[in-house]
Amino acid sequence: MKNKIATITLTVAAASSLISGIVAAQTPLPTVPPSTAGFSEAGLSRIDQFFEREIADKRVPGAVIAIARDGKLVHYKSYGKLSPDSNEPMPLDAVFGLASMTKIMTSVGALTLTQEGRLPLKSTLTTYYPEFATMKVGVPTGDGQYKAENPKNPIFIHDLFRHTSGLTYGGRGNNPVAAQWPASAQVMFTLSGQQFIDKITQLPLTKHPGTEFEYSFSTDVLGLVIEKVAQQRLNEFLKQRLWQPLGMQSTTFQLNQIDTKRLARPFKTNPLDGKPQAIDIINKQSSFDCGGACALGTVGDYLRFGQMLLNGGSLDGVQILSPQTVRWMTSNHLGPAIKNNVGYVEPHREGYGFGLGVAVRQEVGLAAVPGNVGEYSWNGAYGTAFFADPAEKLVVVVGTAAPGELRKYYREQVQVQVYGALLK
Repeated sequence: MKNKIATITLTVAAASSLISGIVAAQTPLPTVPPSTAGFSEAGLSRIDQFFEREIADKRVPGAVIAIARDGKLVHYKSYGKLSPDSNEPMPLDAVFGLASMTKIMTSVGALTLTQEGRLPLKSTLTTYYPEFATMKVGVPTGDGQYKAENPKNPIFIHDLFRHTSGLTYGGRGNNPVAAQWPASAQVMFTLSGQQFIDKITQLPLTKHPGTEFEYSFSTDVLGLVIEKVAQQRLNEFLKQRLWQPLGMQSTTFQLNQIDTKRLARPFKTNPLDGKPQAIDIINKQSSFDCGGACALGTVGDYLRFGQMLLNGGSLDGVQILSPQTVRWMTSNHLGPAIKNNVGYVEPHREGYGFGLGVAVRQEVGLAAVPGNVGEYSWNGAYGTAFFADPAEKLVVVVGTAAPGELRKYYREQVQVQVYGALLK
């Protein structure tokens, strides 16, 4: 009889543990009614209505939206379908190509090394990759050509964090210098990390380091610097430093580490212009762990990451960064001597500066979206978005498979609607 009771007790305990695990996987943070957190139920329902319209008009297959306030989940919903070629509803644990939202995680990983005294921001990039010592700055001469100049400043690790390195992405800028540079997709599937370094160090810098915000491969290089310092691949480093401690079970650079049946897929043609579109990172493995664009993950995972930052670097008793480091990271690092092009890269971001891996709001007005001074954020080219507002204790993550211009529309509209639903 005692054995039977013990068996029943163990079975109940195991079942309870299993149920708790399932609930934890489905709910990234504790939940509260929206009204308890100062949200209007009717206001949040406008997000539902918005995506219902967009999906009915076949502008996006589906979406997942997560909103947390004061550490509590107030809105966590999926909409539409996982793939336009399937009738499967969009699951909450759908996996998205995170694109440039990878950059924030890479930056946080690098800052854990900085906290340990292993990666000073004023150390030069040539300390880790001497190949950068030979780079020249290309200065357009106005006749379709350019002249090469010696850089006025070295590239510091600080420049990699804030995109003031003089590196660029191919296709940015209508000049003969930018034209030399490859697009991200041209390197992320064909080159090893060292081959990538060898390739770009043969090209001209577009700006003198430390003088201008130029969105770029900087964070990909920062990821490779992490690999040099930590002596391990970026995937394993971030897994140990961030993803496992924070319970981010579905975030990775490796396609074979996730259930590919959960990958959110876009329409094969852009709904706006009918041109072919794709999200390559969900179809083939990147050739190196590119810290600027190549991670995959869920909205729930990223919400936990964002909540950790909003909490001052900790979540559920796990300390990733100190509160002071987070404040430093989420402050504007583009001083008056640096030309600020953040609003050029993200048109709705007029009035933003840039910190260590995140855009940082400097003005209440100017931008095309509401928010408070100190709000920080960045988005992904495949249709994901993230922002956190310390003044409102707010974290928001958006997941869509929309790699065309509509991605900008969704990130803006969700932010407008979230603030429109706040009552206090």
